[in-house]
Amino acid sequence: MPGYRTFFREFRRHFHTTGAVLPSSRFLASALARYVRRGVEDDVSGGRRILEVGPGTGSVTDRIVAALRPDDRLDLVEVNDEFVALLRGRFETEAPLQAVADRVRIFHQRVEEMQQEEPYDLVVSGLPLNNFSAEAVEQILDVFAELLRAGGRLSFFEYIGIRAMRTLVSGKAERQRLRGIGAALGSVLSRHEIRRQAVWMNVPPAWVHHVEFPPRPTRGVAP
Repeated sequence: MPGYRTFFREFRRHFHTTGAVLPSSRFLASALARYVRRGVEDDVSGGRRILEVGPGTGSVTDRIVAALRPDDRLDLVEVNDEFVALLRGRFETEAPLQAVADRVRIFHQRVEEMQQEEPYDLVVSGLPLNNFSAEAVEQILDVFAELLRAGGRLSFFEYIGIRAMRTLVSGKAERQRLRGIGAALGSVLSRHEIRRQAVWMNVPPAWVHHVEFPPRPTRGVAP
């Protein structure tokens, strides 16, 4: 309940970056963590680097942590002060999170400010992309592609029908913004989406998109 109260309070204070009245349901969280879990089911060798963007109060984080292997590492990046404090407290006091705390880092910043270290194998995003400008969405998607290794997978969600419904009832400037977001997402999904899941047991229902970015072409050196 403390997490729900914090989430609702931050929804009222910072709707632009929170984007929902309730945390992700366990069904949505499970869908977003699909490829984290698949690594366990498929017995893939070697440790993985996993990034969760916009974890909020940690409803998706719980599912990711439950699917971590002993040699996996998890980074969380969150811009909201209250959520960061809550997450740090959870990793200090809750047994399932304490057990992996030495392999988890929490970055209090925007994902666009992340410094590239080793590439990530998986990125799981809870960002409310439909709340941002089209230019910001394009930049965030570019950042995801840059942070992932070749063949790495991105999982993110958007609420079903929300953008289309808002387009119908909005003014010209808002319609233009929403169409720009749709174009940015459509460009990535049409080329790189490998799976789409409908999650009806969530408020509101959501699409979960799974994207695999191909290797980026290397620049040749002129003779």
